[in-house]
Amino acid sequence: MQTIDNFNFAGKKAFVRVDFNVPLDENFNITDDNRIRAALPTLKKILSDGGSVIIGSHLGRPKGVTDKFSLKHILGHVSELLGVDVQFTNDCISEEAASKAAALQPGEALLLENLRFYAEEEGKPRGLAEDATEEEKKAAKAAIKESQKEFTKTLASYADCYVNDAFGTAHRAHASTALIAEYFDSNNKMFGYLMEKEVKAVEKVMNDIARPFTAIMGGSKVSSKIDIIENLLNKVDNLIITGGMTYTFTKAEGGHIGNSLCEDDKLELAHELREKAKAKGVNLVIAVDSKVADKFANDANTKICDVNEIPDGWMGLDIGPKTEALYADFIKNSKTILWNGPTGVFEFDNFSHGSQAVGEAIAEATKNGAFSLVGGGDSVACVNKFGLADKVSYVSTGGGALLEAIEGKVLPGIKAIRGY
Repeated sequence: MQTIDNFNFAGKKAFVRVDFNVPLDENFNITDDNRIRAALPTLKKILSDGGSVIIGSHLGRPKGVTDKFSLKHILGHVSELLGVDVQFTNDCISEEAASKAAALQPGEALLLENLRFYAEEEGKPRGLAEDATEEEKKAAKAAIKESQKEFTKTLASYADCYVNDAFGTAHRAHASTALIAEYFDSNNKMFGYLMEKEVKAVEKVMNDIARPFTAIMGGSKVSSKIDIIENLLNKVDNLIITGGMTYTFTKAEGGHIGNSLCEDDKLELAHELREKAKAKGVNLVIAVDSKVADKFANDANTKICDVNEIPDGWMGLDIGPKTEALYADFIKNSKTILWNGPTGVFEFDNFSHGSQAVGEAIAEATKNGAFSLVGGGDSVACVNKFGLADKVSYVSTGGGALLEAIEGKVLPGIKAIRGY
């Protein structure tokens, strides 16, 4: 497989799929530019080699052309960070886009307008009537798939080689993240530096496991993490279930959880997962105490109580001190650690202590030689909030992509480059 380090971009035009889906405020100012910064090593490598770059990205989830999601809003900042006066075209497959791409000189860069302004990028029909018949839906899907081929072919025609550096969209079989790779032979398509690092981190934590292996899975709903938990039970030595899921598991074993978040229709599933863990010799670790509140607010009245004895009218919003110590003990004795999901409502400072304690335990284990991977928007926000991002082995930029990789799925964006 071709690698970016071994490829000489001199005199070549590279189509680089990045993830510049950054948050903007009401005045279109970027509030977090980490995703742009993450792609800089790849873009700078191409330019320093004497190549030129055609940058493709999405922003938001537009259902057509809308100023709110135009990449023109980030053009100035991209130019500033890249150190190049990046050109722009306000339509990704227009004649203007083709001519600007063709005219690019070594060391120059072109940013295409939001790829998702076209339904062809995602390959899903838009504008179907709510009462559309199955035949109409089928015809619309067939039509968008056909036009997607031309859309993809046009994007590919701009460049001599293809670089995917957008791990955050690697789980999508979209035109610019997977299908475009078919137009380049194996010597002219590759991962960017960010994508390389993401893939290596996931493979290390899932396939090159130093034991004990502990996974910390947070989140509000068991239903959204079933496949991940099922797959992890075949990999880990310890599985810590935390966050809102705690209370579904607790109630499933007869605990009283007050007004805490719970999926009553998943109680049997939670019990089954406990039994599966036991059968596989996996320690399934659940909180033993909770920091509870009388309302969902930072200024709520709080107290600590056993997780299975939460009074009516109170809800668990974070783990308690006994649980912090319990989790930390497992984490600090681990050699491989995966963290996805906070222990509570960390956005409220009053209920962030548990997540901070987990982060600090992971940092300590990492310092002592463990490999730690942190991923998922909330977990990443946690390590950033508590100043721990540089104290873990790797912080993933992928949310859904990382979760699907942990589930054991083959990601289209990776398969398109590797062939498997």
